[in-house]
Amino acid sequence: MFKPQRLITAVACMVLASLLPIHFAGAAPQTNPKGHVVIANRGSGSISVIDVQTDAVTTIALPAGANAPEPMYVVYVKAHQRVLVGDRANNRVVAFSAQDFSIQGTAPAGAGIFHMWANENGKQLWVANDIDNTVTVIDPKKLEVITTVPMPADLVALGGKPHDVIVSPHNEDSAFVTMLGFGGANDYVVKFDTTTFAETARAMVGKDPHLSLTKRNDLLYVPAQNSNIVSVLQRSDLSPVTAISVPGAHGAGMRDDGEVFYTTNLAGGGSDGLVAIDTESNSVVGAVNTPFAVPHNIALTPKGAKIYVTHSGPTADKVSIYSAENSAATPELLGSVTVGLNPFGLAYVP
Repeated sequence: MFKPQRLITAVACMVLASLLPIHFAGAAPQTNPKGHVVIANRGSGSISVIDVQTDAVTTIALPAGANAPEPMYVVYVKAHQRVLVGDRANNRVVAFSAQDFSIQGTAPAGAGIFHMWANENGKQLWVANDIDNTVTVIDPKKLEVITTVPMPADLVALGGKPHDVIVSPHNEDSAFVTMLGFGGANDYVVKFDTTTFAETARAMVGKDPHLSLTKRNDLLYVPAQNSNIVSVLQRSDLSPVTAISVPGAHGAGMRDDGEVFYTTNLAGGGSDGLVAIDTESNSVVGAVNTPFAVPHNIALTPKGAKIYVTHSGPTADKVSIYSAENSAATPELLGSVTVGLNPFGLAYVP
């Protein structure tokens, strides 16, 4: 259970916000999941911690750095009960306790931190750095750099920069990085070996690509906002399987059972802002309007009992909440909460 008084004792620099109003629309989910959803407030230098049972919000400042903190994305590492937050402005990853959200330390990364992902066993955190054109691989337990992986020189020479990253299930030993910024109609996905850190495959995909996958199959899901598609690739060699038409496809949220993949229509102004894709048929099975524009990133509690979506922008401060339990793949709007400025990445913490 989240106890703000422990935070005050443990960490003086944390700022506890008063509970913010919750705006409900529609029925509550049949089951009430436990845990928290942690939001990176890029414009406020803080994280917001949402109690998923009550949707009450507590906001905690990142520790001071050389520059005003700029939290980007959030990763939960089960093996070490840590919540890791990338701080773009200070080239570091900040580690919080998953129990009481006290600060446990920091790890250095490259310039231009963007997306991050940890492997299942908690031994590697991959951090994309779009200024350095590298990925920093960090030990999430020791908070030390394992290695720095340069992006392919030929793609960097063409203007490519690393953006999103995801690590495959532990038995596959692979990581996938999107690279964007190229001229023409395509960007790239590059596959790396997580032992040798060498490139093992690459594929052209749509513009502004992001990533998701599931143990349920051997596929990679690649929403590409500026091409209005979700490309589906074989993880083994990145060969194409199919392409699913989705306007403004951007966010990437996979249900924990792998049955449904959710993406957002980031540029659609909220119309069909959250889209559900069945991973058996690889087809759109429903969509729901979002109450705010720029639906960005997605986090889900188990079996889609609750779905949280950040709405980003310099003056934005909302997270919308949905339910899509069990076989009901199409989300139902439940309400929204107010968080810090420019809510960006987020993660579910059981």
